[in-house]
Amino acid sequence: MGYAQLVIGPAGSGKSTYCSSLFQHCETMRRTIHIVNLDPAAENFNYPVAMDIRELISLDDVMEELGLGPNGGLMYCMEHLEENLDDWLTEELDNYLDDDYLVFDCPGQIELFSHVPVLKNFVEHLKRKNFNVCVVYLLDSQVFHDSDVTKFISGCMASLSAMVQLELPHVNILSKVDLVTNKREIEDYLNPEPRVLLSELNQRMAPQFGKLNKALIELVDQYSMVSFVPLDLRKESSVRYVLSQIDNCIQYGEDADVKVKDFGPEDD
Repeated sequence: MGYAQLVIGPAGSGKSTYCSSLFQHCETMRRTIHIVNLDPAAENFNYPVAMDIRELISLDDVMEELGLGPNGGLMYCMEHLEENLDDWLTEELDNYLDDDYLVFDCPGQIELFSHVPVLKNFVEHLKRKNFNVCVVYLLDSQVFHDSDVTKFISGCMASLSAMVQLELPHVNILSKVDLVTNKREIEDYLNPEPRVLLSELNQRMAPQFGKLNKALIELVDQYSMVSFVPLDLRKESSVRYVLSQIDNCIQYGEDADVKVKDFGPEDD
């Protein structure tokens, strides 16, 4: 059985930086992971690229030949990937062992994981290849710098949309915590108090949205559908904790053989 992370989130949320830091952390721990680039517009990488969608199709070529803009061109590239799952992707996956660990660095277009079925079909293909897959959804913690509860709810709903679309275990991460000067601004959203959230939401929204606000807060609170894990890339312990949460979701290492050492009489 193989293991995979699908790293998604809005543009600029720190997905590639997360992949780079994760690779460095695993390298230090003498653990092997393979980073896969699924962004046809990417140019520079701070990690070794094991697989690259640009070998199949690139955004620059699509924009030049078809006259499409950046967003339309990227959607065309991802749909082309979907059409080549049984060919290009299968051939690339055959280069890895059954227990290899892949991390897919995805583009930041939100429609890819909200309603367009490209990533859904991509994930189904990985499952058919016997991969356990976990979605890692990154949200920039700096959107909470002014304690705007509406931004928190919007982030929760975007994450929930991806959960419903992809139907996979999710680990939601607040990225760039190391750049936040006042940590208390985000601590309130790691373990939110529903009554406080509802009160702040009602203050910022028009009165006619009262019932909607209550329903949204109940969805976040009572069903525990969305929660966030802070990620501080300056701290190895933070990266290690996030990785442990993801490994637990995909049951990484649970089927590994137990290593037993027999001690001889001369051993202390």
